[in-house]
Amino acid sequence: MPSFSDFLSDAGIAARNLIDLFSGRTLRLGVTGLAGAGKTIFVIALVQHLTLAARLAALGEKNSLPVFRVHAEGRLTGGRLEPQPDDAVPRFAYERHLDALTGPQGRGEDRAWPPSTKRISELRLALEFERTASLGRNGAALSIDIVDYPGEWLLDLTLLDKSYRRWSEESLAAAEARAPLGGEWRDYVQSLDANAPADEDAAQRAAALFKSYLQACRAVPLAASALPPGRFLTPGDLEGSPLLTFSPLKLEADARPNSLAAAMERRYEAYRAHVVRPFFRDHFARLDRQIVLVDVLAALNAGPLALRDLERTLGDVLDAFRTGKNSILSSLLRPRIDKILFAATKADHLNHVSHDRLEAILRRLTARAIARAENLGASIDVVALAAVRATREANVGRGGALLPAVIGMPIQGERIGDETFDGETEVAIFPGQLPDDPDAVFTGDWTADPREAEYRFVRFRPPIAARDAAGTPLPLPHIRLDRALQFLLGDRLR
Repeated sequence: MPSFSDFLSDAGIAARNLIDLFSGRTLRLGVTGLAGAGKTIFVIALVQHLTLAARLAALGEKNSLPVFRVHAEGRLTGGRLEPQPDDAVPRFAYERHLDALTGPQGRGEDRAWPPSTKRISELRLALEFERTASLGRNGAALSIDIVDYPGEWLLDLTLLDKSYRRWSEESLAAAEARAPLGGEWRDYVQSLDANAPADEDAAQRAAALFKSYLQACRAVPLAASALPPGRFLTPGDLEGSPLLTFSPLKLEADARPNSLAAAMERRYEAYRAHVVRPFFRDHFARLDRQIVLVDVLAALNAGPLALRDLERTLGDVLDAFRTGKNSILSSLLRPRIDKILFAATKADHLNHVSHDRLEAILRRLTARAIARAENLGASIDVVALAAVRATREANVGRGGALLPAVIGMPIQGERIGDETFDGETEVAIFPGQLPDDPDAVFTGDWTADPREAEYRFVRFRPPIAARDAAGTPLPLPHIRLDRALQFLLGDRLR
């Protein structure tokens, strides 16, 4: 049965949605993914293309978004950034990130990928367009509020329905399955007497070891689903807060008053009350559309265990969403996300002959989660994309055969075998070919062809941006960004 706090939360959500409704045509788009998936790059690419598309079309430039119908049909007449509606939320630093990506002050040799998302941020993009001829082709506008947030925070929503005891049991069981990553932390907390008097030094040490364990899980990557609480890894403005000084414990009985277990449980409940619920109420529960960016290639590099863990994580992610079709009433009281796009990023690290296979692997990873969401009426799709394309393609000869390769400039220090790259030289790399059967990557049984079994994945530097006469960077190349935009926004721009 819903609690009184749940009713208050829903009332707050309804009030915010009424404000959104009467403020004009607005769509709230959530952008998320685990660390390194490319959230910042996706937002930069989306904003850059849509703010420049109409101007470049008027100058006769080639359409860079051919699948995005409102642009392909010549109906997109303008795009600009506007002040965001939520003054308490940091603004997404679009200009600074674009400057880093293309090279500060136009110095392309200094270009670099901007830093990963560390906290929630927001940006409002206003689009002007003409309606389709069947609707009179009159002018219209749509404001898109882009909400960028760490995927680790999204996983925190699973804590809303978990007691401290259940979370402790699940966390300890997961750590045991992932030995030796959590060995030091697990051994320490199991040595503690949970019903002994509260000891701040013990609490601090347990929390620090727990955080180190979570960091080790993310670094492998082997244990993406072991990440909650997400603020332990991406604390944002909570860095150093007592809210992040707790840990699972081995609990034999109910916590005694003033015990270590009671102190840990109190902090866990405070985390849920002051971190997780406000995030859900103020941001997450107001989203209309969502894109979840997934670094499938990193999981492929880590092996079948990482892929199976990623599969569980994506299921947890989708369970956190309120999905389904929206009625007028539900849009006001309990809004649902009616479209979710799962995107396998960094498709430019593979030749296009493997893109369909990459997409098939992502579909396999999300199959069970998608089935649940579709039963509720939500529209789900998957795509292999690169919001910014850092490579081009070529065929390279090896042993009398031509292999589908990519050409790019690896980041300084990247290695393949004994070769270390200097960050200044373009190279052609045959990254390997993914198997036809997506199930094969979950077992590691795809070694019949050694060219397929050998997979090389390195990070590339951003492409050199073309610029107009005023020195403004032109839209960066992409792979299927237009397909993503059509799925997420196309029906609202007709």
